[in-house]
Amino acid sequence: MNVSQCLKHSQVLGLTRLEAQILFLHAAGRSLHDRAWLLAHDTDEVIPEQLKAFEALAQRRLQHEPVAYIVGEKEFFGLSLTIDKRVLDPRADTEVLVEWALACGQGIESARYLDLGTGSGAIALALKSQLPGAEVLAVDNTAEALSLALQNAQKLGLDVSFLQSNWLSEVHGKFNVLVSNPPYIEDHDPHLAQLTHEPLQALASGADGLLDIRNIVQNAPNHLEMGGWLLIEHGWQQAPAVRGLLEQAGFKQVQSKLDLAGIERCSGGQK
Repeated sequence: MNVSQCLKHSQVLGLTRLEAQILFLHAAGRSLHDRAWLLAHDTDEVIPEQLKAFEALAQRRLQHEPVAYIVGEKEFFGLSLTIDKRVLDPRADTEVLVEWALACGQGIESARYLDLGTGSGAIALALKSQLPGAEVLAVDNTAEALSLALQNAQKLGLDVSFLQSNWLSEVHGKFNVLVSNPPYIEDHDPHLAQLTHEPLQALASGADGLLDIRNIVQNAPNHLEMGGWLLIEHGWQQAPAVRGLLEQAGFKQVQSKLDLAGIERCSGGQK
């Protein structure tokens, strides 16, 4: 079996083309970005050791394990992050939240950003990479997640501060932009059955999925400068409810942003 046949067979089993390419490159000991190598070697015979390794990786993916966990890394906003089961697998749609946060901080000298529930550090590190002069504080409730986020910051050479806190309980001071991708899935959502590889505390949030978002919206005004923005990622059907919570808390300019699929994925407002 050659490389091209191997990849096509894995797609028949259920992998996407990109997933098959990434997993094969990992099995072959190549860079995950070296897809040009696959094209150049698509008629090469796959050696037995590589085939066995690739098949094992493919089976893990077919059991719904995220590719990022399997290969140990994920690209987010142009940054290569180390990812494992301590944290949520960063989604491409969250880049929309980062872009909005960057826009909200434009024109503010030495803007102060707060990333709540940082996980792998993806949002905080993306912000710092684009705004070297900004002050970025990344918060998470678990020491395990913060350990990985710090590892990513050191690997990338980005000066982000870290704090262990249950949302805003241990946070002091005020910020220009408070951004969060909190848990927002309903506790009994059937989709959780396919997300068993990821930490449940980073996914589910009460009967309606809004438990943590309510906490953040209620307490955020005490940690925002006047004119500061609160931006929150949420579920595909939650935008009206989140906008309502923001309006009830006194935020102005309340609005939502669309993700890559045209779904209202983030909502925010200004103090």
